[in-house]
Order: sequence, then structure tokens, then C-alpha cells
Amino acid sequence: MKIRLLLPTLLLCLPLAACGNADSNRTDPATGKPMVDADSIGKKVKDATDKARVEMAQGNIKVSNNQSDEAEITPQGDLLINGKAVAVDAHQRALLLDYRKQIEALAGAGMDIGVAGASLGVKAAGEALRGVFSGDTQGIEERVNAEAAKMEASAKQLCGLLPVMLAKQQALAAALPAFKPYATMDQGDIDDCHS
Repeated sequence: MKIRLLLPTLLLCLPLAACGNADSNRTDPATGKPMVDADSIGKKVKDATDKARVEMAQGNIKVSNNQSDEAEITPQGDLLINGKAVAVDAHQRALLLDYRKQIEALAGAGMDIGVAGASLGVKAAGEALRGVFSGDTQGIEERVNAEAAKMEASAKQLCGLLPVMLAKQQALAAALPAFKPYATMDQGDIDDCHS
């Protein structure tokens, strides 16, 4: 991405990034211009994702079939469809828990990428502002692109989790007919992730 496209986008995100930041009134001693506190914003994003991880681990995970029905997998491995428990045996419960664990791993990896993205956005905005105010824009694009390449590699690792998830979903659907309408993932989803 060219810096000329990145800079306006990042500048538009700055007010959002600074919302609620107690240190948003800090200024750069060298320039007297407002500073972006990447650590504070990164901490807030991390705190939010940590809270989401706890909620996911302790709450039901919803699985949609793009219809009006809603299925949930409880932390104990129960399957609820429209709020009603479906009878499951020990093998089915083990498959439900295994599938749930895979969903948590995929969501957790996605959250990690989100935290890294938020951090990259704030760092890039800070770099861009420093460059604009100092007149030294050399190397900003290269530094931002290097960080973005790390995120892209993480996203590819996320895509690597999908074949295992598909296999677990198919095994669960084969063992538990009530789950079959919710087994909507297919090879196309994996292919889309890699493209």
C-alpha cells in the first residue's frame, strides 16, 4: 500500500484511536505536536480482546446456519438448538467440545491479528504524523509495509487452521445429525481465505 493512500486513512482513524485515552493530551517535546500513545491504545485493545476470550471460554458459542435457527455449543459440550438441549452421547459431546476448542483457537488467532493490526495502525499513524511535522517521510512506507507483512504472515497461519476446522465440523455433522444444518463451512471457505 502506498503511503499516500495510507496516510489519509490513518489520519481519519486518529480521533477514534485517541478516544478515551487519558494520555491523548501529551505532546512531542521536539515538535510540540500531539503524540499518539501506541502503548495505551494497544493495551486497551488487548484488554478488550482478553475480555472477549474469557466470555468465549465461559459462554455458549453460537453457530449459525444462515436460517432463523440458532445453535449453541456450551462450555460443557451440550448442543442447544433454539435454546433447547439436544440429547448427545459421550462421543458426540467429545466431538462438540473438540469443535468448540477449534472455534476458540480460530477466534483467538483472529483476535491476535486484530491486536497487531490496531498496534500497527497507531504506530503507522504516529510515524506518518512525525514525518509530516518533521518533513522527514523517508522510510515510513518501508517500515509500515514491513510490519504489515508480518501481519499478512499471521493471517496466512490463521488460514492454516481452517482445514482442521472443516474436518472437525464434518466429523461432528456425521456423528450428530442435529448439527448437520450448522455445518456450513466448505472447501470454498478455505480457498477464499488463501486468496
